Amino acid sequence: MLNVHNLSVSFMGTDLFSGITFKLNKGDRIGLIGKNGAGKSTLLKVLSKDIETSGGTMAFDKDIRMGFLRQDIDFVQGRTILEEAYQAFEEIKEIELKLDDINNQLATRTDYESEAYSQLIHDLTDLTERYELLGGYNYQGNTEKILQGLGFQREDFDKLTDTFSGGWRMRIELAKLLLQDNDILLLDEPTNHLDIESIIWLENFLKGYSGAIVLVSHDKMFLDNVTNRTIEISLGQIYDYKKPYSQFLLLRGEIKEKQLQAQKNQEKEIKQKQHLINKFKAKASKASMAQSLMKQLDKVELIEVDQDDNQAMNIRFAKSIEPGKIIVEAEKMSKSYGDNHVLENVDLLIERNSRIAFVGQNGQGKSTLAKMMVGDIPFDGHLKLGHNVQIGYFAQNQSEHLPPEKTVLQIMEDAATDSNRARVRDMLGSFLFSGDTVDKKAKVLSGGERNRLALCKLLLSPFNVLIMDEPTNHLDIASKSVLKEALRSFTGTLILVSHDRDFLQGLTSTVYGFKDKVIKEYLGDIDYFLEQHKMENLREAEKKTVVKEVKETKKKEATQLSREEEKELKKLKNKLSKIEAEIASLETQIENMDFELSQHYDAVSTRPNFFKNYEAKKEELDALLSDWEKVEEQVTSF
Repeated sequence: MLNVHNLSVSFMGTDLFSGITFKLNKGDRIGLIGKNGAGKSTLLKVLSKDIETSGGTMAFDKDIRMGFLRQDIDFVQGRTILEEAYQAFEEIKEIELKLDDINNQLATRTDYESEAYSQLIHDLTDLTERYELLGGYNYQGNTEKILQGLGFQREDFDKLTDTFSGGWRMRIELAKLLLQDNDILLLDEPTNHLDIESIIWLENFLKGYSGAIVLVSHDKMFLDNVTNRTIEISLGQIYDYKKPYSQFLLLRGEIKEKQLQAQKNQEKEIKQKQHLINKFKAKASKASMAQSLMKQLDKVELIEVDQDDNQAMNIRFAKSIEPGKIIVEAEKMSKSYGDNHVLENVDLLIERNSRIAFVGQNGQGKSTLAKMMVGDIPFDGHLKLGHNVQIGYFAQNQSEHLPPEKTVLQIMEDAATDSNRARVRDMLGSFLFSGDTVDKKAKVLSGGERNRLALCKLLLSPFNVLIMDEPTNHLDIASKSVLKEALRSFTGTLILVSHDRDFLQGLTSTVYGFKDKVIKEYLGDIDYFLEQHKMENLREAEKKTVVKEVKETKKKEATQLSREEEKELKKLKNKLSKIEAEIASLETQIENMDFELSQHYDAVSTRPNFFKNYEAKKEELDALLSDWEKVEEQVTSF
């Protein structure tokens, strides 16, 4: 479908990447990964011919149709959501206009025997056949299906696109691309503005897509579930493996380990030959042998080891002071935007050291509640912060509020206090801003760089409660891993609004699900929430039965169990608790090993049996999960 050969792109005389060569085939679903600023979005723009290359060639198959989901979207004002989505069907809409014109003529003309009337009948037949071939009788239903899959409600379809935020407009653009019959899809961070349900829907759609996909994403789970090939851009070069992201990490680590061993063996061989050359060249009788060995050395191609960009942020969230036991207490909180009632009569009690995730479809009130808690927006009802509570707040659009004309250093100095102003440069260095980069204006920073700066700025103020709204948007995988590790070590109260399942795993112990103006508490992690959420949506017909069975089980447990049954039930529950503790411990170990893999290739690849232990822990985790299911079934059978 596409051949890329020796491709190079330069900015102001400096190569962003050079000598890139790869082939894109039908059925390839490529995850394009790399650090912020490595050139991922630039490569997509080159493939879409939005920008020119500095060198190299691209050869496309004939009549290739390509769709590109850009970060910057420009809509025509005055169109409804449906009207905008229908723009995906240009030829169908053109045929509809022609058919309407022909049908109007046929209804009004009376020259039935004329050649012109006969031509109208012929054109009507041809256009009708073409209309059917293009899917003209199905496109409206397909459009509604995809819009609903991406989170829109039927009542939204006739609303103007002007009334929706940038994130929702991005969904409309994504819907248009998915509706078009493209051969190649280029997707630049498609999950950034999607909630978990929409991400899962998009995963299933893309897995069934027959064309080729090149996508930029920092969501590891999304990459693993969708892609079958990974291309990493690192230090101006690419590494291309026919594996999804996690398998790519392991394979690349193993390859690098072999490269290092081969390089050591070669160095040892060169050293031995050099020793013989030095020994023989002093003797006339051995001079010819020395010359022969020198010629052999000249022909040796030195083995190179793949280089990694190991720069990473260094973050630590320190708790300021110890707050009281109650962090937030709220009663009957409600919030409306005009006729749109987002939250109604919400009661809330958050205790010290809670670790909570806010999840749910966009527009259900997650960000709204966060803003209410920090006093950013007015609301009805009562909310009280506890004793000594100091909130650090990272808003979803935090990076967009950075003054565009000010430099990185100026922004930090303006926000600093007398006590920490002297540490500003050191703090910036920890967030990978050093040297001339501190003099960059905010308007020229990439999305990931702006997020890093906003995180750095957050640390200038003391806090013991941290509320973060989509903190991982635009952050590369390495930076997300560092941020996750810092949050894992934070000893204060943590509230995260996020759609990133992989990021949330292991960070929170309670999930607040937002739906239909109501907040439901789930006493478990994100995986537990998804399991429960899936049951509510996909097994609706069984809902009443399930509730009835649970009530009957509780009744039996309370009044009908014999002493022996109670002993057995207690034994099973203890076993279940033990398995859950082992699962939690293993998940933490695997998370730590994933972090090491993403950050320290060199150190990890030299450890004996690291990859063997890594796979063994994963197999052990699978076995424990299977045991947990069996014991859980035994418990619920009482």
